[in-house]
Amino acid sequence: MHIEEKQLKDFILDSGLVSKADLEKAAEEAQTSGQSIGNLLVSEGKLTEDDLRRIQAYILGIPFVNLKEQRLDFDILSLIPEPIARNHNIIAFKKSDTSLEVAMLDTADLEAIDFIKKKVGLKVLPRLTDSASMKHALLQYQKSLKAEFGDIIQKEAAKFNVVTPGEITSTESDLKKLAQDVPVVKIVETLLKHAIIQNASDIHIEPLEGQMIVRYRIDGLLRDAMVLPKNISESVTARIKVLSSLKLDEKRLPQDGRFKIDMNSEKVSFRVSTLPTYYGEKVVMRVLRESVSGFTLEVLGFHGEQLERLHKATKSTTGMILTTGPTGSGKTTTLYTLLDILNEPTVNISTIEDPIEYQMKRINQTQVKPEIGFSFSAGLRTLVRQDPDIIMVGEIRDNETASLAVNASLTGHLVLSTLHTNSAGGAVPRLMDMKV
Repeated sequence: MHIEEKQLKDFILDSGLVSKADLEKAAEEAQTSGQSIGNLLVSEGKLTEDDLRRIQAYILGIPFVNLKEQRLDFDILSLIPEPIARNHNIIAFKKSDTSLEVAMLDTADLEAIDFIKKKVGLKVLPRLTDSASMKHALLQYQKSLKAEFGDIIQKEAAKFNVVTPGEITSTESDLKKLAQDVPVVKIVETLLKHAIIQNASDIHIEPLEGQMIVRYRIDGLLRDAMVLPKNISESVTARIKVLSSLKLDEKRLPQDGRFKIDMNSEKVSFRVSTLPTYYGEKVVMRVLRESVSGFTLEVLGFHGEQLERLHKATKSTTGMILTTGPTGSGKTTTLYTLLDILNEPTVNISTIEDPIEYQMKRINQTQVKPEIGFSFSAGLRTLVRQDPDIIMVGEIRDNETASLAVNASLTGHLVLSTLHTNSAGGAVPRLMDMKV
């Protein structure tokens, strides 16, 4: 929604917030620079950003809400994931059967509004608010999560007897008993639920000398989530090992496993990796939502020319589409979203992955097994003989896989894959290093 400059100027003059001389000076400058009068007055310190938002709300007829004194319902607040709320300054604060009211600093942020509309399936009603209200509301994410999960963990952790280093249990039966204790079961369930709500891509559980740190990777960055007492470290690790069918009494070697949970009728898989460290075993879990049908390229952040280029690329019958970026940036999710778009009865789609992160209907998905000699390159050689139209290679890791993937893309196949680089531009020198 656009506000005419004359309308804004007249309102500011009538409000008496800015002197006539300052307003005229800003109007002249706006004509020569092409900037808005409102933005110029803010940059010169004649108006605050919040005053300008109130003026805009009044002129546009958008309600202005003050959230500074409000205690927000956590169920409504968490409809918008915290990273989205912080990045776009958008807060869900009121919900009905058909609509969701959101407070924003910029109601012209149509990308955020569209994302929320698709996510919640309700009509989104934007409201303007000030920066102090936004700051107060964003703090409630942490307070609510801490209130919901911190109390549970502290209460359950208090039920543990303190274990001194000399008493650490080591037999499999003792560890199995520890892992089945009600307190540790609740703590691990809470950690997993907390991570899913936060939209974390990875969970790191790291034992230190006097405590245990839990960190989540959100939007590619690791953030401290909780600090747990050291005495529950062994029990938490044992519980995760039981869930993922790992050896409880093997603490000297790394182990890999996997398990699945149902949360709010959504299936979520966790890929588990353990690593012996100086103060105990570190556990890292990759969070994998089993269904990717809810994703679209728009929801993942593709818009305008980017989106057009990607749709054009998916219509090709030959060539290669590479998704690149650092760990946790969404490479695999983007790849599966593209496969979801391409998945039609008229094409044969085959994949070679390590591991298979999402199960997809009507797609032939194959898991590599390096321990028996079934690598990406060996699998890719076989896939080419399976009459595929589209091939997805989970990751290009070595020269041989890179060469085979490029050759497949040049001989009548559309190849999709990922490459670990920090940027799209970094893919070219990386492929050259691989002798492509």
